[in-house]
Amino acid sequence: MSGRLLLPAILVLALAAPACSQAPTASPEKKPEAKSPAVPAPVAAAARGAEQGTAPRINGARAMQYVREVVGMGPRPVGSPGHRKLEAYLRARLKGDNVEVDEFVATTPVGKLTMRNYIARYPGTKDGVIVIAAHYDTLYSMKDFVGANDAGSGTGLLLELAHHLRGGKREGPSVWLVWLDGEEALQKWSATDSLYGSRHLAEKWQKDGTTKKIKAFLLLDLVGDADLNIDRDSNSTPALLDVIQQAATRLGHQSHFFRREIAVEDDHRPFAAAGVPVADLIDFDYGYGNAFWHTPEDTLDKVSPRSLEIVGNVVLESVRVLGQ
Repeated sequence: MSGRLLLPAILVLALAAPACSQAPTASPEKKPEAKSPAVPAPVAAAARGAEQGTAPRINGARAMQYVREVVGMGPRPVGSPGHRKLEAYLRARLKGDNVEVDEFVATTPVGKLTMRNYIARYPGTKDGVIVIAAHYDTLYSMKDFVGANDAGSGTGLLLELAHHLRGGKREGPSVWLVWLDGEEALQKWSATDSLYGSRHLAEKWQKDGTTKKIKAFLLLDLVGDADLNIDRDSNSTPALLDVIQQAATRLGHQSHFFRREIAVEDDHRPFAAAGVPVADLIDFDYGYGNAFWHTPEDTLDKVSPRSLEIVGNVVLESVRVLGQ
C-alpha cells in the first residue's frame, strides 16, 4: 500500500506547486496563467479511443544504467564541472543522431550564463512533431545535491527513448527529444529566475513557426520514484492527459497515474503559453510528504528501473496513439 496522503481535489487545485523550487504559490502578476491552447484534432481523436497496436518496450535496466552514469558525475548545476561532463556525455551518447545544440546566454541573478538545450530529431512518415523533454541541470545552491530523480531520471529515460526512435523513419509524426538546460532557479524561483532553457526555446520556436508543427509536448520530471504516482497536472492540456491515461490503462499501469490533481509550474508552461498542447508527467510526492525533493536524500537508492520502464512505456504508447 502506498504511504501517500491524497489531498481533497478542491484543496489540491488551490495550490500551485513549482516543480523544482521552494517558492510559495505565486501571485497572478508574477506567474500569469497560460492561455489554454486549442486542442488539435489528432489529440482530441486519440483521447476518444485508439486502435489496438504494439508500441516498443522500454529497457528499464538500461535506462537505470544511464541514470547511474549521470548521477556518477556528481552535482550538475549550470556552469559546473559536473554539468560540463554531462554535456559531453550527451554528445557522445547521441553521436550519429541529428542533434542541434541550442546555445544561448541567459541573464540571471548571478550574472550572464551560457546555457545549452540539446535537441535530437528522429524523422517520421507523417507531418508534425511530438516533443518529449526533460531538464538535465541540478540545483544551483546545494553543493551536495546529486539529483538522482530530479533531473537524473528524466535525463536517463530520454536516452533510453532514443534507442527506440533511431534507425530510420518511424510510423507517424517526427519525434524530437529535448534535454533542457537551466530549469532550476539560480537564487529564488520566480518568473524570471527559472525555466531558462524552456523559456528560450519556446520563444525561439514561436518566432520561427516551429510551435505550429508541434502536436504534443510531453515533459518528464521526477519520473523515477520507486513509489511511483504520476500526478495529473491542471496546467496541462486535459485532452492530452486523457490520451496518456488511456495509454496507461491499456498497459495495465493505471494505478500509477493521476490519483491526485495539482497545478505545477514546470518546463511545459512556456510551451503552453505559445499555444502548444502540453502534458507534464511528474510525481511531485517524492518520499513521504515530498521529503526527498531538493535534499541530499535524492539519491540512486530512491530510483527504480521499474518506474522508468512504466513511464517510458506509457510515453511510447501515447506517441503511437497520437501518431495514428
